[in-house]
Parts: sequence; structure tokens; C-alpha cells
Amino acid sequence: MTGPEVGAGPEVAAVPEAGGAVGATAAETAALDALRSRLADRAEAEGVLDVAWRTVDSPVGPLLLAATEAGLVRVAFDVEGHEAVLDRLAAAVSPRVLRAPARLDRVAAELDEYFAGRRRTFDVTLDRRLSTGFQRTVLAHLREIPYGETASYGAVALAAGSPRAVRAVGTACATNPLPLVVPCHRVVRSDGTAGRYRGGEAAKALLIALEARS
Repeated sequence: MTGPEVGAGPEVAAVPEAGGAVGATAAETAALDALRSRLADRAEAEGVLDVAWRTVDSPVGPLLLAATEAGLVRVAFDVEGHEAVLDRLAAAVSPRVLRAPARLDRVAAELDEYFAGRRRTFDVTLDRRLSTGFQRTVLAHLREIPYGETASYGAVALAAGSPRAVRAVGTACATNPLPLVVPCHRVVRSDGTAGRYRGGEAAKALLIALEARS
């Protein structure tokens, strides 16, 4: 994938990323942004915007947010490679993927509140289609871990009804498609060390510390 729009449908032409070509003037950039906004509005109105996405800055680096009409479907860290994530969304959900920030305004606002220490739970609707089987069972239990606290992989395995499946719980958390919003960062090893995390161990430690001092 070379641009932010992946197969937006025959009615919609792809438009380059905001900022466009190197050396673009401010007027050219503003015109491109306006064109992309109109494209997103048209795609939404015509029902061909299956996956909307945007990026936001955060203390753990740039985050990619993606949502279907059903709800938030993906949160991705910069270390995952945002273009690669968009390619996978195009294959797994729909090729009609378009940068359309408005659909994700509420998610972005709630994340800002979370990182500012003003929000402890997220209220956005989730599209859980990227989680299946035991992973979905595990992730359903993560919101039971209170803000500012942690639980061991073993404790989560027990809560999920499979006390011996500690390694499977670790895999489920490490591949959580909705990190932060579904708080897999609150699951740690039995010795208290962080364990694997989709955004990296430093990001996990930062999130745990953020919640501990809020």
C-alpha cells in the first residue's frame, strides 16, 4: 500500500496523504486536506466507507485508530508499522479503507482524556471482529481489572475458565487488536515484571506508571 486510501471503491479516487508531495506549499496542503475531507464525506454518504482511520499523537508514540460502522476495530502503535496495519485491515475487513478522521473524533478525545489522567474507562463502541475464540474470551475479562491495578497472566487464565492456559493468555494479550481501550497492559507476569506488549515493554511500563499516579 502506497497511500492512505486502500481500494476506496470505484466511485472514489485515492488521494495522497495530507502534506502531499515534498515541498508542497501551505495552500497546496490546505487544498489537499479539503479534497480528502470531501472524499471522506462522499464515501460516508454513499456507504462505501467501510473502514475509517486517523492517527493521533500520544505519550507512547503515534497511534493509528481505525473504525468500521460497528465501532472501533483497531488501535495500532507506531512500532507495528501503520501502513502494514492498514494493509491487514484491507484484507481482513474490507479493501474500502479511507482516512476519515471525523468517525474517530470521540475515540481521539477519550484517549486525550485518558493520557491526561481524566478518564479511567472508555465508552466507545467496539467492533471485536478481529478477536476470535479464546482470545476474545480473554479480552472480555480485561476490563474487570480495575484502573491502576494489575493482574497476572495466571489470574486472567483462571478468570477465563482455563487456568492452565497461561501462555495462551499471554499470546491473546500480546496480539490484542484494541490495546489501551481493552487494557491488556494491566496483565503482568507472576513476578510483577511487565511481559510482552504490542507497543513494546517501555510503552507498557509507561501506561502502568500513568495509571498508578492518577
